[in-house]
Amino acid sequence: MASPFNILPDGAAPPQAAQQRPPWLKVRFSGGQNFRALDGIMRTLGLHTVCESARCPNMGECWEHRTATFMILGDICTRACGFCAVPSGKPTGPPEEDEPDRVAEAVARMGLRYAVVTSVNRDDQKDGGSAIFARTIHEIRRRVPDCKVEVLIPDFRGDWNALATVMAARPDVLNHNMETVPRLYRRVRKGAVYERSLELLRRAREMAPTVPTKTGMMLGLGETREEVISAMEEIAAQGTHILTLGQYMQPTRDHLPIERYVHPDEFAGFKRLGEQMGFKHVEAGPLVRSSYHAFEQEEAART
Repeated sequence: MASPFNILPDGAAPPQAAQQRPPWLKVRFSGGQNFRALDGIMRTLGLHTVCESARCPNMGECWEHRTATFMILGDICTRACGFCAVPSGKPTGPPEEDEPDRVAEAVARMGLRYAVVTSVNRDDQKDGGSAIFARTIHEIRRRVPDCKVEVLIPDFRGDWNALATVMAARPDVLNHNMETVPRLYRRVRKGAVYERSLELLRRAREMAPTVPTKTGMMLGLGETREEVISAMEEIAAQGTHILTLGQYMQPTRDHLPIERYVHPDEFAGFKRLGEQMGFKHVEAGPLVRSSYHAFEQEEAART
């Protein structure tokens, strides 16, 4: 497997031959003692992380600080979004029933204070995997009572009973990413519906008003500034607490190309606008990903 810090696999063509990656997107690999220890825990317990599957550029930094985003429900996604490096296809079997226990064991071994749990889409499952999400939250809390748990969930195809199952487990943060602006949904996020994701954020707030909600978008896919601002306003109108904005990076030549690199000053401008709109916290920058500095984001949302 190619290093996720290269973003592109070995031998892959850059997304824009005429446009070099700007200096603010350079990532320094960090593979110290903590990184190796966490890697060993993941391999021993047979767990997946979105850090690896999605080729996150911050993986070295986060793993060295003993934080990782666990990816449950297997490593095959039933959708094929144009931006995502997670393998897609038809899962060979149902979710593994002992997966919540293994995630909790990893959290305990790592001594985490904050755990992030996400998943592939499992449209083949009646509840979309929501029961496994709830059990994972419960198991982490049982094993490590002081550890906070953030979940980054799929849209469950608009099954609000599935959402209620997750919210009843009372995660410390409920995250569901919008990913992009409405005009680009059909090309970028196949199988998803912009309005449905907005409704999910609103319903989550209604089901558990004390649980902060969070969402994120990628920039550089062809959206306009006006479209970004409009989407931010609609997200804020749902009562969403936390917003993350980061640069889209093309995982392989088969994925959507980068339309442009967004300058850090533009991200800073969106951050200021988001704060004016009422978000409790806005994390915006070229290397920002949904779970980057997640612990600090949760703390800011509660102040």
